[in-house]
Amino acid sequence: MRTSRLLLLGIGIAWTCAAGAQTVERVARSLKEVPSTFARVADAPRSEFRKAGTASQLGSAAAPSTVFRVAEVPPARVAATRELLQTLQARQTEQQAIVIDLPADVLFDFDRAELRPDARASLDQAAELLRSYPQAPVTINGHTDGKGTDAYNDALSMRRAEAVAARLRGDPPRAIAVHGFGKQRPLAANSRPDGSDDPEGRQRNRRVEIVIQPPTAAVSKS
Repeated sequence: MRTSRLLLLGIGIAWTCAAGAQTVERVARSLKEVPSTFARVADAPRSEFRKAGTASQLGSAAAPSTVFRVAEVPPARVAATRELLQTLQARQTEQQAIVIDLPADVLFDFDRAELRPDARASLDQAAELLRSYPQAPVTINGHTDGKGTDAYNDALSMRRAEAVAARLRGDPPRAIAVHGFGKQRPLAANSRPDGSDDPEGRQRNRRVEIVIQPPTAAVSKS
């Protein structure tokens, strides 16, 4: 024990603290007289905090995050087109057609084909979107729910599609193809599994589609 004390008094001890990547030096004097000193090791690793990835973006799943077929859109209209696509909840098909589904209950009164006054806002937005794709063929498709006969629904859906097309043709008039599909192409079931009526499903099926076709596509029933 005496020998250990003499050795500690006679020499200085250098002690490296690996965990903190720092060096603590002690000299052969009383600890009360000489404070410990800390020196950073030059090649010691450092902790760094970096932002990982990109910021999260919240939005509707149906809304596009970019402009569909942007090459067709005049540069000055790109920002406005993006906003219109989001507002109208446009979707793009595998064939690159841009589709806007307008609920018939917003456009028309029950069993009627005359546009309601409050349909103007949605149709004005749709007309503005069409101006962003000046060379694209346009098709208007009318659809009904499953109530009524095929003949009745086909005629009603055609009249409604024609009413929307007349509102969107613009000046000078734009060529627009019109189709009435009646109840042939439902988006949802018109009845529940137990056979009872499904009002929500029927409401989804009553709609008018505005289809902005790719410029090279022939206008067909799509």
